[in-house]
Amino acid sequence: MRRFRHFAAIDWSGARGARQPGIAIAAMSDGAAPALVRPRHVWSRAEALNWLESIARSGEDTLIGVDFSAAFAFADHGAYFPGWDTSPASMPALWALVERLSAADPHFEIGSFLAHPEARRHFRHARGDVGDRFEAGTGRLRLVERYQRDSRQAASVSNFNLIGAAQVGKASLTGMRLLHRLRGHMPFWPLDPVPATGPLIVEIYTSLAARAAGVRAGRSKIRDGQALDTALSALGAPRVGIIGPIRDHDSDALLSAAWLRTIAHDPAPWSPAPLTSAIARTEGWTFGIK
Repeated sequence: MRRFRHFAAIDWSGARGARQPGIAIAAMSDGAAPALVRPRHVWSRAEALNWLESIARSGEDTLIGVDFSAAFAFADHGAYFPGWDTSPASMPALWALVERLSAADPHFEIGSFLAHPEARRHFRHARGDVGDRFEAGTGRLRLVERYQRDSRQAASVSNFNLIGAAQVGKASLTGMRLLHRLRGHMPFWPLDPVPATGPLIVEIYTSLAARAAGVRAGRSKIRDGQALDTALSALGAPRVGIIGPIRDHDSDALLSAAWLRTIAHDPAPWSPAPLTSAIARTEGWTFGIK
């Protein structure tokens, strides 16, 4: 299996605005403790893109996890947006569509996409506004999301849902704009093959890192430095030594970077049984679900 020298994780945000307190970036080298990139800095999404582009230019052997979904469900109906005649047929085409319809929105926001008369039909919006093509119940799920629910590896929600504390739809859409900008600069697994050298980006759920570190389900948010060090030790990573409170966005990124180092050299996460070339091209996969 390909070996990486550096590991990084990005806790992402889909909120509106130029600066995002919900974004945190952590990085570590193999054998060193994870550390926040620009601690206490309030990131913009453009700055996060610039940081990723700098990694791409450097050619460093870095595995980077981003905490958002890279695509919508496709396999269940053979389309991201059934009934829409311009519904794209692949992840890069989906990212390009989101970018094109949101091009006038600042800060990688996606309001114009969600206001499009065809797009909005597929989402559950705020204030009881439910599109006529949003599927009742949990909403449509990707294969990886159905699989992880069935195998009890994670409790995912549909990214067609845009309301509630657990919603990931807005973060995923803003993340698609990020991935569109990175296309051609940094490979994305499993859409692209794992390169022999250089950086690679994967989709992650920070809750998987918490579970692997022994944090109980339903209590995955770590807000205390001592609790973070305990979790890092469970992953075999050096402690960071933060005293007192810590933001959960920061702890999510720090723990996830350490978790990536732990599992990156295991062949199993790179070859989950349900993953086919068609799913890799259209829906992608959450790294660590196996």
